[in-house]
Amino acid sequence: MKINPNDAADLSAQIAKAIRDAIINGQLIVDERLPSEAELAEQFDVSRSTVREALKRLAAQSLIRTQRGAFGGAFVNRISFEEAHGQQITTSTLLLSMNAVSFDVACDARFAMERACAPFAAEHRNADHLATMRAEIHRQSQPGLSDESWCASDVAFHRALVDAADNPVLSYQLAGAVEAMQPLMNMITFTARSRERIIELHTDITDALEAHDSASIEKSLINLSTYTKTLGDDVIAAKQKASQT
Repeated sequence: MKINPNDAADLSAQIAKAIRDAIINGQLIVDERLPSEAELAEQFDVSRSTVREALKRLAAQSLIRTQRGAFGGAFVNRISFEEAHGQQITTSTLLLSMNAVSFDVACDARFAMERACAPFAAEHRNADHLATMRAEIHRQSQPGLSDESWCASDVAFHRALVDAADNPVLSYQLAGAVEAMQPLMNMITFTARSRERIIELHTDITDALEAHDSASIEKSLINLSTYTKTLGDDVIAAKQKASQT
């Protein structure tokens, strides 16, 4: 692990990157103890405070964990898919909010990824997934449901569909799509959408899932995508027109 002291980048950032690369490349393995702060400071020819800052960066990324005591120190962390979900959602939300990603582009990406789950979900779904989806449909049909609660139910419905694929890699990759993109889409379309129409589409998806019919799941997701994009385009066009008057 090496750094370039003449590089303009912060030294602690360089050290963090060097250790991160060593973890990713397999030079440092899960549960392996890192060299002590003093040893790392000597290795990189920096102060211990610089090393300490680098370790804080790595801990913030959940790449290492620290333990106290005689057998303590910094260790390479074992990251579960569940633990990584939150980071994926936060990163996706920030990327969408800080960059000029059009509604149509986000919508196309979000539903394309969810459709990829359809064949796996149709094959692996169980009674719990179906029960969750039907419970959320029932919740969505309640007349007094607030927009915030509707959004939460919408996310839970699609999360159950993704989880039905029984594939932790897909679930992780889709965490950002479902739990970051979906709320942002709902924020744009909530004033124009028909809850009844969305409930119909959600029911179609659930019925197809129960029947192990992946083609019908994909078709219903395409219909939902088309409806959502039309709503978004109409809302955006109306706002643009209003701003010009």
